[in-house]
Amino acid sequence: MGHKTAIYQQHLAMGAKVVDFGGWDMPLHYGSQKEEHHQVRQDAGMFDVSHMTVVDVKGNDARDYLRYLLANDVDRLKVEGKALYTGMLSQDGGVIDDLIVYRMGTPGSSGEWFRLVVNCGTREKDLRWMAEQAARYEVALTERPELAMIAIQGPNALAKTRSVVSESKGRVIDSLSVFQGLPVEGWFIARTGYTGEDGLEIMVPEDEAADFWQALADADVAPCGLGARDTLRLEAGMNLYGSDMDESVSPLAANMGWTIAWEPAERAFIGREALEHQRAQGLVLKQVGLVLEERGVLRGHQKVIVEGVGEGEITSGSFSPTLNLSIALARVPAATGDTAEVEIRGKRLPVKVIKPGFVRHGKKVYA
Repeated sequence: MGHKTAIYQQHLAMGAKVVDFGGWDMPLHYGSQKEEHHQVRQDAGMFDVSHMTVVDVKGNDARDYLRYLLANDVDRLKVEGKALYTGMLSQDGGVIDDLIVYRMGTPGSSGEWFRLVVNCGTREKDLRWMAEQAARYEVALTERPELAMIAIQGPNALAKTRSVVSESKGRVIDSLSVFQGLPVEGWFIARTGYTGEDGLEIMVPEDEAADFWQALADADVAPCGLGARDTLRLEAGMNLYGSDMDESVSPLAANMGWTIAWEPAERAFIGREALEHQRAQGLVLKQVGLVLEERGVLRGHQKVIVEGVGEGEITSGSFSPTLNLSIALARVPAATGDTAEVEIRGKRLPVKVIKPGFVRHGKKVYA
C-alpha cells in the first residue's frame, strides 16, 4: 500500500530507518529507539500511524449492528465522541481483531454514527468479516483511506500540540476526556493512545499531514518509530495483535475479559455462546506479565515453566528502557502463582509473575 507520500519524505529527511509493516513503509526509528522511548515517557513524541484503517459505520441499524458485531457494547458510550476498546470475535470466540470504536453525533439521535479504527495487518479480513455481518442490517461501511493519523504521546503531548493548532482545535483538545474524540475543522482529535501516557491520536486530511508533522517537530515533539512504540505499549501491558492474541485465542485468555459486556444478558453478540461455555468450564490459560530481575532478555516464544503446574509461552518480550530490566507478556496455566521460570538458551531463570502492566505515566506500577 505504500505510505502517505509527503510525510514519508519527511521521515526520510529526519533520518528514519524504514521497514515494511503490514504492506506499509514505516519508520522503525530515527537514530535511537531508546531515546525515542524516553522522550515519550518524559516529554512528548509523535508517531505516524497512518497505516491504521478507519471505517465509518452509518445507517438506521448502525447501533444494532455494532452491538452484535463487537464483544463490548456501544450503548456504554453515553457522550458524543466517547470511545471504547473491544474485540471483534469469531463465532468460536477467537479474536479477529482488537479495535477502538467512537460514538459520533448525539447518542440516540437520528444523526448518530460510529467510527472504528482497526489494525492495518488485519484490514482485508476485517473489512470482509464486517461486510458479511452487515448483510442483514441497514448499514453502510465506508473506509477512509484519505485520512492520515498522527499520534502525539507523553506528559507534554497535549500542551505542545495545542501550541501548534488553531484556537478552535485547541479548545477541543482542552475539552476532551480520556478516550473521547471530536471532529473540528476537518480533523478528528482523540485523546487515546498506545503508550501508557496521556496524549492524542489525530486524523487529518492526507494533504495536511506533512505540515502538521513539521509543526510538531518545530515545537520539539520528537519523531518516534515502531521500535519505541512496541516497547512503550509492552511496558503499558497492552496487547499486540498477532503476538498476544489472534483468531486462535480467546479474549478471556488474553487479558481482555474487561472488554466483554456481559450485561444486558439478552444482548447477542458474535462469540458470546463460546465465551459463556469457556467461563462455565473454567479458564485453562491466562495472560500475565513477567519481570526478569537478573541479566537476560525475555523474547516471544520462550518457554515459561511453572513448577508443579505446567508450561506456558511468552507472547511479547523485550528490554524495558524505563525499568532497565526485561519484561514480557505470557500465556500460562490458569493456576500459575506469583513466580515462574523462563528457559533462555538452555538455562532456567526465575521471573516474577504480575498482572499485565509495568509502567503508567512514566512510573513503575507493579509491586
